[in-house]
Amino acid sequence: QVQLVESGGGLVQAGSSLRLACAASTSTFSDLNMGWFRQAPGKEREFVAFIGRIAVTTLYSDSAKGRFTISRDNAKNTMYLQMDRLKSEDTAVYYCGASRRLVVSKNAADFESWGQGTQVTVSS
Repeated sequence: QVQLVESGGGLVQAGSSLRLACAASTSTFSDLNMGWFRQAPGKEREFVAFIGRIAVTTLYSDSAKGRFTISRDNAKNTMYLQMDRLKSEDTAVYYCGASRRLVVSKNAADFESWGQGTQVTVSS
């Protein structure tokens, strides 16, 4: 498994922006498909965004599309999630996941490694 560490969460007002980062401790980061998921209190973990190994393929949830941008820097073993025009309903713990499976996926079960999460709280 790969060790993942998220950072960049915080408390912001609606309409603000945040940039999350996910640092991976591996020498083969470019072999990993990566994703962002989030989990709000009392809710199941839900897909936010996916990025393929060389960033050619990206996918977004309907709620993230047009507001969030996923990216990665394979030289730095780091993935990012730029979140703009944040809404109160974006409040959740955000997790990054890593997958060695050769699939483009929105399914958390396809990701083998997870970070500890970073809290994002958006006040209205």
